[in-house]
Amino acid sequence: MNAVDAPNATNATNAGRREHGESLVVVGNGMAAIRLVEELVRREAQLRITVIGDEPGTAYNRILLSAVLEGSHPATELRLKDEAWYAENGVELISGTRVRLIDRDARVVRLADGRTVPYDRLVLAIGSAAALPPIRGLVTSGGDLSPNVHAFRSMADCLGLLNALPGARRAVVIGGGLLGLQVARALGVRGLEVDVVEAAPHLLASHIGETAGAVLRRSVEELGCEVHSETRAVKLTDEGLLLDTGYLLRADLFVLTAGARPATSLAKAAGLFVRRGVVVDQTLTTVTDPRIHAIGDCAEYRGRTSGFVSPAWEQAGVLAARLCGDQDRYEGSRVVARLRASDLEVAVLGDPEHATGDVVEVANPIRGSYRKLVVRDGVIEAAVLLGDLSRIGLLTQLYDRRTVLGEGEPGQLLFGERPAGEGSVLLPDDVEVCACAGVSAGRIRACADVAEVVGTTRATTGCGGCAGTIRLLLAANNTLPTQAATAGQ
Repeated sequence: MNAVDAPNATNATNAGRREHGESLVVVGNGMAAIRLVEELVRREAQLRITVIGDEPGTAYNRILLSAVLEGSHPATELRLKDEAWYAENGVELISGTRVRLIDRDARVVRLADGRTVPYDRLVLAIGSAAALPPIRGLVTSGGDLSPNVHAFRSMADCLGLLNALPGARRAVVIGGGLLGLQVARALGVRGLEVDVVEAAPHLLASHIGETAGAVLRRSVEELGCEVHSETRAVKLTDEGLLLDTGYLLRADLFVLTAGARPATSLAKAAGLFVRRGVVVDQTLTTVTDPRIHAIGDCAEYRGRTSGFVSPAWEQAGVLAARLCGDQDRYEGSRVVARLRASDLEVAVLGDPEHATGDVVEVANPIRGSYRKLVVRDGVIEAAVLLGDLSRIGLLTQLYDRRTVLGEGEPGQLLFGERPAGEGSVLLPDDVEVCACAGVSAGRIRACADVAEVVGTTRATTGCGGCAGTIRLLLAANNTLPTQAATAGQ
């Protein structure tokens, strides 16, 4: 295998690394994998890096696929790197083929196209896999999805669904989680009538409680989606989708957004220890083989898998440091879940349904607003915001730093008037704007434009929820003082 050589000094240097360094093979070319490779390149790691992805082309932002479906982002904007970047930095990219098996004795991976790739160290960054729900009729006798059934996991899935939209009038989304609601809202924006089928008692049941779920359901239905909660789809027929209630949903399109789980089949076949995910220790090394690591959705640490971009990026940073000889350790990550769609916003910090502490909450279903804090010993252990996310930056900062609040502060955070400048261009420099990449308002203000923000901080390349605030901060650079340290205090 030969990487493409770029005729410049940087590539010559990287060619030297390929000749003399250990070989590192990264299986997966998603958001965790590209973050790891970026960090290794930045650190000038003495490694011969090969990235293997089963999808064709370069890494892209999978989180924003629903924005492409909605029409608010063109597909071309989701690419995180172009092919030239890999070559210029001495990284060999093998795309469009999957790894068939890992031969740990020979220390090679065998690809579906017959090639073998040797490794000294191997990183599994293969994300999650879709699991088909137990609905009869989803799959044809030939093993393919029925023509009007669409998965929604990849760029190809997204483009295929876009191609099916002309002429469609009604869609059913199976799954009422974060992805399901984003897809449902995107289809609604496109003009379709949408039904959401969710087996749990309420929407986003893995993140929020019954009260918040009721507020969210009302907001979703006011946007034109019909919600069928605590209901299972049992059979797809020529007439429509039959529910366990006996009700038949007729539609032109059926979209599967439920059933994702860590992709572990490759690890299991290689004899690695797997529970829900590939089990790793504080060094993000598998407990079975010291030469194999795992990060992102497929990794399990202390009995937990994440499924979110910010922990994956944190793991990538820790692993890159260790591969370069540092002694960084992974201690677990905060959970920051975001749902961002037109007229529908939800943010969750931590695990609000299981965190222990005093609960402060306020709900206004008429306005589609719900706020909840779980506070223990003055520290925010978890939070939920529905409807108005103007305070998510401040709450995330307090949550991250484990700031001890005063006796009346939790109530002020939920009930009081928003401090001057909060949620606007007057944000203090140290307030976190991008939760995925951990980027502050001050770092954004130091950039000239969005391109520089993306290139130097990676803000907006995660969930995309910070994009609006970042545009405001950049637009205000020439009209406001650089420091706003007293705002919001």
